[in-house]
Amino acid sequence: MWFANFFIAGSTTMVIPFLSLYIDSFGQYSDVYVQNWAGWVFLVTFIAAFIFAPLWGRVGDKYGRKKLLIFFASGIGVSVFLMGFATNVWQLFILRLFMGIFTGFIPMSQALIATQTPRNIAGRVLGTLQTGSITGSLMGPLLGGALADAFGYSTTFKWVSIAIIVSALIVLFGVKEQRLVHAEDKDHKAYSRKEVILHIVRHPVLLVVMLISALVQIAHFSVQPILSLYVEEIHGPANIALFSGIAFSAAGVGNLLMTRKWGKLGDQYGYIKFLILLLFMAGIVYIPGAFVTSIWQLVIVRFLLGISIGGIIPLRIAYIRQEAPLSMQGEVLGYNTSLRFLGNIIGPAIGGLIAGFYGISTVFFFTSGLLLLSGVFLLVAWYKHEYADSKSQSHSTSH
Repeated sequence: MWFANFFIAGSTTMVIPFLSLYIDSFGQYSDVYVQNWAGWVFLVTFIAAFIFAPLWGRVGDKYGRKKLLIFFASGIGVSVFLMGFATNVWQLFILRLFMGIFTGFIPMSQALIATQTPRNIAGRVLGTLQTGSITGSLMGPLLGGALADAFGYSTTFKWVSIAIIVSALIVLFGVKEQRLVHAEDKDHKAYSRKEVILHIVRHPVLLVVMLISALVQIAHFSVQPILSLYVEEIHGPANIALFSGIAFSAAGVGNLLMTRKWGKLGDQYGYIKFLILLLFMAGIVYIPGAFVTSIWQLVIVRFLLGISIGGIIPLRIAYIRQEAPLSMQGEVLGYNTSLRFLGNIIGPAIGGLIAGFYGISTVFFFTSGLLLLSGVFLLVAWYKHEYADSKSQSHSTSH
């Protein structure tokens, strides 16, 4: 699964650096036209993924996740291959929409591994799995840029589709799934959609953890699209692609170094405690981003951000693994994925608006506030529901 995630994350991020340039190559368009379409072509994948994620989660619970993973990789592979033949922006838009329907590969693989892993080591295992997709995402844009320069855009899409089909083959021949046998106990019985939603609503900490999925993505994605403009503002236009790449990748490197460690600590001391800590850490680290005056200061801020954000995904999934009965986990993780994609849609829009009205550095304050607020929400929910409950339980057993 690690290698499959590495190939999927690498290939889907490979095309992002030159998506707008590809649109520009279709004809003589104004900058505004290209920027608007680049935004829509980028976003439409997340919109489709947001709609389909809970549905796929439910299908995975019922029929097994391995088949779905092969189906996803094949769907993404075909749509990326066809993008290499696009001749106008509408064709590209429709293919990106089609790709979004199959975009749940990495979350689905996390659900597969979560349900196959004993609870007490789920954080560490998911943290290790996470490093696969992070490594892919780090190498993807750099490799994609190099391939596009050497072979042209349309050839690069075709190469990328081959890497995606390889990940389908890795899953087909390399992954063995232990299927759930349905029985009447809570981990194996079949749940209706209503029961799944009620389970989430009745567990306030679980509900807050899932809502934070959206808030963290809004925070993260409000900075992402304008990062290269910010690099240009503080560094000047020389080698802009290279330095933007370094600033982007710095967060990934920090992420890579710490994600497994955070998962392990969560296994030992509790996932929520470390989630709260990381949300506060990320919120504080974002503030200096507004005051940087050189590219290297920005790189250090991004690296520290990566360290703090690195543990948030595996800890969140390990917590859901702990709180949701096995036979509904795929669907619960599907809703969680859906909320993440919602954040990916809202973030760039908010970031762009704030940057347009108040300047790019203001976006860092907004992001920081959002993360600190998430930390406070989770702290209050945990203190009220889990900490107080465990205190009263230990109190009643000691009497």
